[in-house]
Amino acid sequence: MTRKFTGDQILIATHNAGKLEEMTELFAPFGVRVVGAAEMNLAEPEETEDNFIGNARIKAVAAVKATGLPALADDSGIEVEALDGAPGVYTADWSETPNGRDFVMAMTKTHNLLEEKNAPHPRRARFCATLVLAWPDGHEEIFEGRVNGTLVWPMRGDIGHGYDPMFQPDGYDQTFGEMPHEEKNKISHRADAFTKLTSACFD
Repeated sequence: MTRKFTGDQILIATHNAGKLEEMTELFAPFGVRVVGAAEMNLAEPEETEDNFIGNARIKAVAAVKATGLPALADDSGIEVEALDGAPGVYTADWSETPNGRDFVMAMTKTHNLLEEKNAPHPRRARFCATLVLAWPDGHEEIFEGRVNGTLVWPMRGDIGHGYDPMFQPDGYDQTFGEMPHEEKNKISHRADAFTKLTSACFD
């Protein structure tokens, strides 16, 4: 049976400013104060699992143990059909450089791999998000979200983060990188998972 969230503060176990901003906007209607991992000076745990649920759980549990607060962690990525689901859980890894994450480089790499494979158009992909909400007593809730779409090239838009400028969701003529936050937050993979979370734990 799902557990209702009754606290007034939740820790979002991410150091990603874009994700934290998105989560803060999504939580705004529920009167819950959102704090981020950076604000709590938390270290980033090593993500050693090969699936979204496992990595989200690592982050949520580490944050709970470090702070004693209920923690929500997200693991997300983009799965490209013609690349057999890559980069998937390694989406962030594809962007790593010695100077931090470079998603323009990662998107370029993805496009080049598709070109090398002569992948047919439309080039289908989906964003996936898994949310794990963990309580200090060890209870967990898990919610998964998806949004399907097509990869475009060249990249379009400078709103959002990650692979957003390359991903055009089904039924829309804008990429996530061109779409206002309010509109993206209604249809994104994270919004899909978040709707399931709030229906179960907050409504």
